[in-house]
Amino acid sequence: MLRALAVDDERPSLEELVYLLNADPRIGSAEGAGDATEALRRINRALESGPAGPEAIDVVFLDINMPGLDGLDLARLLTGFAQPPLVVFVTAHEDFAVQAFDLKAVDYVLKPVRKERLAEAVRRAAELRGTTARIPVHEPDPDHIPVELGGVTRFVAVDDITHVEAQGDYARLHTGRGSHLVRIPLSTLEDRWRSRGFVRIHRRHLVALRHIGELRLDAGTVSVLVGSEELQVSRRHARELRDLLMRRTAS
Repeated sequence: MLRALAVDDERPSLEELVYLLNADPRIGSAEGAGDATEALRRINRALESGPAGPEAIDVVFLDINMPGLDGLDLARLLTGFAQPPLVVFVTAHEDFAVQAFDLKAVDYVLKPVRKERLAEAVRRAAELRGTTARIPVHEPDPDHIPVELGGVTRFVAVDDITHVEAQGDYARLHTGRGSHLVRIPLSTLEDRWRSRGFVRIHRRHLVALRHIGELRLDAGTVSVLVGSEELQVSRRHARELRDLLMRRTAS
């Protein structure tokens, strides 16, 4: 059974979360902390106690937007511990899912918390707690990116993404089955996925080379066919794209 710590600076939210956790049969005990500093002191005691000790904590249910040290700051600190507890983020904000899963969070639950959704997060934590000896809990997963769909976090395989479209501070990920909006700049994804065969073809588009079906030249303009979409290639990026495609074909 899991030993849980809930962290939230809003007392009603904290009390409700602790109540819901204690009602789950997979939770052996759940206690609360009113801010990240208090939670860090409690986690330090747990680590000193050891995984089998009376102060041990298996999973932290963590709010993000808190005064002083916020939830993401606390999660980053935990990655430096040799045997940190699992982390589930519980927040009213959709905007931090990418950062949360870069920190290898078990789950990302949106407020208001539904009992069924929290139960799913507990299930995931319980499964991971049984396999932490084999799973690097805080190593980011380079093969997937988390996206939020109606309050449920899904993982999209990077290899399934055909191209990415800039939309202000957001980026829209296109796959053969649809598209997903994430709050992360296109330039960040360009740096992160360059080694995976993604190339910038326009200030608004990043394309996976393996998904380019055709390179089209027409009256001095260059475009590529990705699935059923034709995307314009800017003059600035045209030469680099042609060179990359030629090298890819030759290999």
